[in-house]
Amino acid sequence: MKIHPSSRLLLTASMIIFGTLGLFTRNISLSSGELALYRAVLAAALILVYLTVTGQSLPIGTIRRELPLLIVSGMAMGINWVLLFQAYRFTTISMATLSYYFAPVIVIVACPILFREKMTPRQLICFVMSTAGLVLIIGAGGAGNGTDLIGVLFGLGAAVFYATVILMNKFIRQVTGIHRTLIQFGGAILILLPYVALTGGFHLGSLDGRGWICMLIVGLVHTGITYCMYFSSLKDLSGQETAVLSYMDPLVATLISVLLLGEPMTPAQALGGVMILGFTLWNELPQKERR
Repeated sequence: MKIHPSSRLLLTASMIIFGTLGLFTRNISLSSGELALYRAVLAAALILVYLTVTGQSLPIGTIRRELPLLIVSGMAMGINWVLLFQAYRFTTISMATLSYYFAPVIVIVACPILFREKMTPRQLICFVMSTAGLVLIIGAGGAGNGTDLIGVLFGLGAAVFYATVILMNKFIRQVTGIHRTLIQFGGAILILLPYVALTGGFHLGSLDGRGWICMLIVGLVHTGITYCMYFSSLKDLSGQETAVLSYMDPLVATLISVLLLGEPMTPAQALGGVMILGFTLWNELPQKERR
C-alpha cells in the first residue's frame, strides 16, 4: 500500500488538534450538553457550506439504506461528547483523556460477542493489562480524590459510547467520508437538541468574547475541519500507521494538562496511562513489526 506523505501529515495534524480540545472547552461557560450541541451544529453547517460550494450532492439512494444506523451512531457520538466534556469538568484533562482512550479495549471485548471473533492471547493480555492501568488511574496507586473518580467515570462512559460508534461503523459500508460525518452530526443534533431543552435550556447569550472564540474553534476547527481532515487521511493510510499516529491525541492532551496547565499526575496514574495506551497500541500492531 502506497503511503501518501500528505495523508500522514493530515492525520498527524488532526490528532494534535484533537489533543487540544480540553484546553478550549475549559473556557466555554456552557453546560456539557449545550457545548456538544453547538459543536455538532457548527460542524454540520460548515460541511454543508463546503458541499454546496464544491457542488457535491448527498448520495440519497445509498444514504437511505443505511440512514437509521447513521443516525443512531450519530446519537451515540453526541452522548459521547457530553460525557467527555463532563469528564473535563471533574478531573484533569490528562485523566479524562486517558480514561476515554479505554474505548479500544471495550471494542476488543465486544468484537468476539458481536462478530463471533475469537479473542487471541494478545488481545486477552491487552485487556488485562489495560484494565490494570485503568485501576491505577482511578486511584488504586494512592492517587486521586472523589472528584477525580467522578471525572474518570464520565471518561469511561464516553469511552463506552465512542466504542459504540466504532462498532456501528463496522456495519456502515456504503456511506463513507464526509457524507457519513455530516449525517452523524445530524444524528447528534437530533438527540442533543431535546436533551438541552429539557435540562436547563440555551444560554449562548452568557458567553463572553473568549467563550465565543473558543466555541467557534471547537465547532469549526476541532470538529468540522479536523473531522474532514481525519477521514480524508484514512483512505490512504494503513491501519497500522493510523493506529500509531492516533496516539498523538492523548499524548498532546497529557502534555498540555501537565506542562501547560500544571494539573497534577502521580507516578501511578502516569504508569496507568502508559499501560492503557501501550498495550492497546501493541494489540493493533502486526506481529512482524515487533520482531
